[in-house]
Amino acid sequence: MKHEFSAQVGELLNLMIHSLYSNKEIFLRELISNASDAIDKLNYLSLSDEKYKNICENWRPRIDIKCDKEAKTLTISDNGIGMDEAELIANLGTIANSGTKGFLAKLSGDAKKDSALIGQFGVGFYSAFMVASKIEVKSRKAGQDKAFLWSSDAKSYDISECEKDGFGTDVILHLNEGEFAESFRIQNIIKKYSNHIAYPIFADIDEWVAGDPNASDEKLKDGHYESKNTQINKASAIWQMNRSQLKESDYNEFYAGLSHDSSAPLATIHTKAEGTLEFATLFFIPSTEPFDLFRADYQSGVKLYVKRVFITDDAKELLPSYLRFVKGVMDVEDLPLNVSREILQENRILANVKEQSIKKIFAELEKMMKNDRAKYEKFWQLFGKVLKE
Repeated sequence: MKHEFSAQVGELLNLMIHSLYSNKEIFLRELISNASDAIDKLNYLSLSDEKYKNICENWRPRIDIKCDKEAKTLTISDNGIGMDEAELIANLGTIANSGTKGFLAKLSGDAKKDSALIGQFGVGFYSAFMVASKIEVKSRKAGQDKAFLWSSDAKSYDISECEKDGFGTDVILHLNEGEFAESFRIQNIIKKYSNHIAYPIFADIDEWVAGDPNASDEKLKDGHYESKNTQINKASAIWQMNRSQLKESDYNEFYAGLSHDSSAPLATIHTKAEGTLEFATLFFIPSTEPFDLFRADYQSGVKLYVKRVFITDDAKELLPSYLRFVKGVMDVEDLPLNVSREILQENRILANVKEQSIKKIFAELEKMMKNDRAKYEKFWQLFGKVLKE
């Protein structure tokens, strides 16, 4: 069945295709981020909901990238929660929140600066139209038998039933040019933007196999390229690693993927606590002002995990509102997986983690003020008004 895009989505797509082309490689970061979110949702349900425990009994979460140079296609697949027909329409055909309005209102006319806003406003999927003339999305929701195909040329979209083995989602891009069908190009983008996505990303990579002078086969004698399905990213929960294992570039890569901000953060605050209270936090103070800093409906910048399982990125209770500019991750050991809003507000463990986190952030700001006055003055210019609250 054919559907028309809403006027706002149409305007957004036109901008993506014609105005924000200067940083087009970020489309892959956005699609991988969406795939990771879909796996996060199923990972949570597989541990907290009996219905999904059986479905996911032998489940191994992963993201797969497939390049086809001849067909000029790029496919990003995940085995996450998947979508049914209604969710495909809601998530891809319309934008039922203020994301598009906010994005369009914030545009400055500077293509490079504006392209960095894409992920922050939750409209990252549409960035794929910067490199593709047609996009197909095959999806089957976990626990359901029917699969659906969403297809669009950026003018309108169709939805129909289709065949799909297993649950999850395949995003198939019909590329305008061959650049993004080259495996080495895709490998470099993944390492640049998605190295610390928590799930393994696999792709077929051409690797050189050294020749054997004694082999009878000429190809084996001379050496040749062979396509191997290889894990590209580190797939590590960076916040659980020791600081001694990490470089500044590791933190910056993770921050870029977390915040969709291409600028390096002003400060990084990494804490691991063990003993009676076990938790790990990784906070970043941005070097640019979040678009919704002075909005009542601001999005929380902190993701909550329990034992490395993603729980929510919509919990404003994790830090006080006067620290709403802080981005990062909070991973707490002794919380139930089915954390409710009441638990977030009243749980003593979470209250202690919150208190210690506030102290750590203020200690970092105090250190910055003493040791790097210029950097602190930049921080105060960006966030001083908020801190005064």
